[in-house]
Amino acid sequence: MRRRIRWLGVFMVLCFGLIAVQLVNIQFVKAHQLANSPYNPRVAVLKYDNPRGAIYAADGTTVLAQSVATGPGQYKYPYHYIRQYPQGPLYAGITGYDSPLYYGTAGIEEEYNSQLNAHSQGAQTLAQLIFGEKVPSITDDVTLTVQPSLQQAAWNALTTLPPGVNKDGAVVVLQPSSGDIEAMVSNPTYDPNALVNPNLAAEQLAYLSYNTKDHEGFFPLQPIATGYSFAPGSTFKVITSTAAYNLAPVLANFDYPVQQCQKFTDSNVPLCDQGGACGGTMTSMLPASCDPGYGELGVQEGAPVLEKQAELFGYNSVPGIDLPGVVTSVFPTLPANSDALLAYSAIGQYNVAATALQNAMVASGIADGGVVMTPHLMSQIRNSQGDLVETYTPKPLPRAATPQAATQVTALMEGVVKNGTASGVGFPSYLCAAVKTGTAQTSPSQHVTETWMIGFAPANNPQVAVAVVVPEQSIASDGASVAGPIMKAVLEAALPPGSISSSCAYPRTAAPG
Repeated sequence: MRRRIRWLGVFMVLCFGLIAVQLVNIQFVKAHQLANSPYNPRVAVLKYDNPRGAIYAADGTTVLAQSVATGPGQYKYPYHYIRQYPQGPLYAGITGYDSPLYYGTAGIEEEYNSQLNAHSQGAQTLAQLIFGEKVPSITDDVTLTVQPSLQQAAWNALTTLPPGVNKDGAVVVLQPSSGDIEAMVSNPTYDPNALVNPNLAAEQLAYLSYNTKDHEGFFPLQPIATGYSFAPGSTFKVITSTAAYNLAPVLANFDYPVQQCQKFTDSNVPLCDQGGACGGTMTSMLPASCDPGYGELGVQEGAPVLEKQAELFGYNSVPGIDLPGVVTSVFPTLPANSDALLAYSAIGQYNVAATALQNAMVASGIADGGVVMTPHLMSQIRNSQGDLVETYTPKPLPRAATPQAATQVTALMEGVVKNGTASGVGFPSYLCAAVKTGTAQTSPSQHVTETWMIGFAPANNPQVAVAVVVPEQSIASDGASVAGPIMKAVLEAALPPGSISSSCAYPRTAAPG
């Protein structure tokens, strides 16, 4: 009995010891961390007793996010502020949200959180500098590169597809010479206002809804434009073409014999073109989107060349965009002696995967004479007194292609509009559009394709580069019929009649760099 009592006493002492250790840990070791944790309700509420900087569109007047006073606060400050997103879901994939109680920040709200939040500034007066008088905190306003009219046009085009066509997808519009993102929309989207509700139960309910897959398998909180990657299909032939002109010039005049299928020694299944026999040089093959010809071209280029060219456009690395959560586009490392897999990779299938942002970068790189500019959303930051704090400086990535190679690929992409797979889309001649369609049959057993179109206009003096992806379409769908009308509407909105010269004369001036 005494032994049992002794062990019970030891056990109780150990329990009290553990309690004491945990109390010390909470009260002293982690006190500061817990007191300042964003998950501490008192901290979260105090944070909203102060206004937060605003987020504006490129026009400087369209408010995308702002803090508004709602009444007496719970603590020592006279007003309580709540975040508002006046444009609702339209910019949600860009602005993100600033959840007061539970879910933290996302998007631009996260990227520029330290500037948007109240923060200290340098001494503004002699008394502050010499006598240590308290310097009031300040917030900054962030102005983005997004053009409201173009953002709305892209959204309208994406969400007004014909009945029976899945409308989940994304549109990204870049300014080729600067990397400015002028529009970026994703469907499905969400209303960020529901995630800044001071009512925790309402906020949790909204988050649960937005973090649930829709009928096509996409999460509204994860923008399709930057958070998902898809097989790029024949849009990757732009990279395969560039690789020949840029890295393997001996293949610049590659001439494929006209035939419907190409066999490879390591596969019993030939690569065939559903449209019938095709071939010739790239001048004929790209407009017709000849699968067996481009598969063989990729094999002759070799995996190292094709991989290098893809990486020069941005594959296999996270884009330097000022937006959290962007996924990496992938060109896979292929096993040795795998001609069939290399052929499929050269036409944007097998394990090749691209985001809409990445494909816009490819189009932009060709448009800008072989230079891919780092995509970005911030244009400038000003403090609450209107003083300029920061202006974005365009940043080029390492050159993706020579100006000559870019010009040659541009001519091929113009052929896609004139007499190729996009000839039936109806692009106005004044646009001088240069595009490439893409239809990736990623899951034939499920009768699903990923439909794409990338391009830019005008071809001789590019002003905008665009990528459109509308995934999860029926097996009978193609990039021209599904993504084509969206591309046409966006280019017309960006470059209305009379805004550019109607001449498509060559040679175009290669971009510097």
